[in-house]
Order: sequence, then structure tokens, then C-alpha cells
Amino acid sequence: MEIAKTNSGNLYDNAAPPAQGERFETLLQHKNLVIERIISSAATNPTAFVQEQDEWVLLVQGTAVIDIDGAAKSLKAGDCVFLPAKTPHAVKQVSAGALWLAVHLHPD
Repeated sequence: MEIAKTNSGNLYDNAAPPAQGERFETLLQHKNLVIERIISSAATNPTAFVQEQDEWVLLVQGTAVIDIDGAAKSLKAGDCVFLPAKTPHAVKQVSAGALWLAVHLHPD
């Protein structure tokens, strides 16, 4: 079992965006659950993901356009999306400093 270094913290600490791309940080990993914080730069290259696990993602701050299985969806702060396992998706456009919370539920 791997648990984040501390069992508490603040989602907004050290949240400056990278110069390019996205930064993924695991906040909690327990059994088949992984919670990540993702911080986006406006300079991102759309990367297609097709994951083996279910994912629920919340855009905490910023704006984004995500392609989900060929359909574009605009997101603003507070919007969330459930991505079932094996659903193709890619972030097409994102504002600088966009902050995401992603919850991954891996198969047993």
C-alpha cells in the first residue's frame, strides 16, 4: 500500500503551472484508488489517452476543451466528467494554470 507522504495538505500549494505541458502529482494511492492533481500550462500538446481504469475528473480552476471519443466538450471551473475505462480522450485546449483533480479507479 502506498499513501501520499502526508495525509493532509492544500490543493492550491505549489500550484504554479509548468512552462509547458502538464504536471501530474499523486495525492493519494490506496488499493485500487489513485487521486491525482494535474496542473496545466496553456502550452500543451494534445495527448490521446485510452486508460484501463475508470476516471472521474474535476476542473477546479481554469477552462478547457476536452475531446471525449470524438466529441468536444467545453469545461469551466467546477465542471466534472466521468470517463469509463477505454474511453479515448484528450485535452485539446486549456488555460494557463488550469487545475484538475483526477480520481482513478483501477480494476481489481
